[in-house]
Amino acid sequence: MTDGVGSVPGHRPGTPRAAVAHPDPGGAVSDLSAGPADAAAGLAVRGADAVDRSASASIRDALLARDVPARLAAKDPTLWGPGAETGAKARLGWVDTHRRSRELLPQLAELTEELADLEHVVLAGAGGSALAPEAIARTLGRPLTVLDTADPGQVRAALADRLDRTVVVLSGGSATVETDSHRRAYWHAFLDAGMTEAEAARHFVVVTDPGSPLEAVAAEMGVVTIFADPDVSGRYSALTAFGLAPSALAGVAVADLLDDADALADSLGRDRDNPGLALGVALGAAATTGRGTVALVPDGTGIDGLGDWAEQLLAESTGGAGVGILPVAVESPDAPGATGPGLLTVSYGGALGPAVAPPAAADVAVNGPLGAQFLAWEYASAIAAAVLGVDPFDQPDGAGSEEQAARILATGPAAETPSFTEGAIEVYAPAGAPADLAGTLRWLLDGLTDDGYLAATAYLDRQADAAVAGLRPLLARATGRPVTFGWGPRGRHSTGQHHRGGSHLQVTGAVTDDLPVPGRPYTFGELQAAQAAGDRQALAGRGRPVLRLHLTERAAGVAQLLDAAGRTRT
Repeated sequence: MTDGVGSVPGHRPGTPRAAVAHPDPGGAVSDLSAGPADAAAGLAVRGADAVDRSASASIRDALLARDVPARLAAKDPTLWGPGAETGAKARLGWVDTHRRSRELLPQLAELTEELADLEHVVLAGAGGSALAPEAIARTLGRPLTVLDTADPGQVRAALADRLDRTVVVLSGGSATVETDSHRRAYWHAFLDAGMTEAEAARHFVVVTDPGSPLEAVAAEMGVVTIFADPDVSGRYSALTAFGLAPSALAGVAVADLLDDADALADSLGRDRDNPGLALGVALGAAATTGRGTVALVPDGTGIDGLGDWAEQLLAESTGGAGVGILPVAVESPDAPGATGPGLLTVSYGGALGPAVAPPAAADVAVNGPLGAQFLAWEYASAIAAAVLGVDPFDQPDGAGSEEQAARILATGPAAETPSFTEGAIEVYAPAGAPADLAGTLRWLLDGLTDDGYLAATAYLDRQADAAVAGLRPLLARATGRPVTFGWGPRGRHSTGQHHRGGSHLQVTGAVTDDLPVPGRPYTFGELQAAQAAGDRQALAGRGRPVLRLHLTERAAGVAQLLDAAGRTRT
């Protein structure tokens, strides 16, 4: 541990009930909901004290002895040690960014009114700049197309959807290759549809940091630019322009998110009735007592997509030193991998009251409004990082994969020969693997160590090939070890920092209808293939085992793969 560590309101009129908690200790229907809670501003965290008692010495007491809650609320950059101090000074703005973000509300209201005829909102971004607004839109039932892939089928489908009524939000601190490719594709499509350059520019909004490369691109295009808080890093940016601008354009009343966060903020310096501290204590205590894997489980009470965002936040904030919390976003409370040895099960949702109990297997339950959830999880991740002695603001380890992908685009991919082909799947396996698909999967799982895990990544179409996400629960059931699932290249910008360890399964697919990237000497399909190959090379450079499965026909290959995974038993 570094030096310096180691009655709830009900529904507010006008706030969607899906995003509001109703904690009610008197109406508890399970042991967890009957226990003590740290509650403030409609957000309740239950079960944290029991997790803290599992440690040899109280993590909460150690933090309180050093006045950590108040120091974090005051943005003390010394909490994570001398090596992190300089970076922390520049990145602790998230603690109160919800207050500064109110300055954006008039601009967002004016822009939303000006673009009211553009009903199809497409967000082209990566990592935290995409995951937070996606969670907001999904939770509050607003349509938002998130485009964070180079898959030509997914890009083509987005381009074909109401082009004349589309506004494209280019979001990020830098122009990543996929976001730049989306910009080029849409600009070209708008011009091909007969728009002038001035008319095409109206269909773009750029959200970025002041002085970023993307700001220069926006100026060259002549498009509206909204600046995010420069004192907040990407994974902590949910309540900055990165989270708010696309959400507002999609029809979300974003002021409610800021209200909920602001109401919670007064609790952040307290020793008790501080939900963020309670959650951080639970995460830190579990990670230091052999439960370094955290299952993020939706409880079905109205918050959708928060697990994907929190997975990214925890992986990046605690995984920079090659150690830390391994978060696993799980589909439901009864899904394989939601519980197990060495695992902390954390459920999340919008409501908790007489008629709703946390999942029976949950160790910790976090319930409350979405804006407060964002702030509490950010605070908790910083607390957990302090307990673990790691820098929560270290940058994600994605550069290696990106550099490899750039080289592959420039020189062309290396020739690869499959180990064998079975049906619609080409198998590229490490030496020693069996020569059948089910056997190879079983071999990969059997190779996991007692503290190992499997990271599955699909470089496919997140809509058309969505069924492949069923791999995660099937493989988790087969191994009993943690199994994560992500879409490429999203994972590189989100959980990639943690995934220096583990074994890896990569799924790629044939492209039958490619799409050129305007102004570039490559196609979206070639870009996607280069990104996948770059990830494989980066992992191989770290000595990690990688099994690649290439679907020569996607629909048939997905069905075949799921069947094989279902037959892979312990």
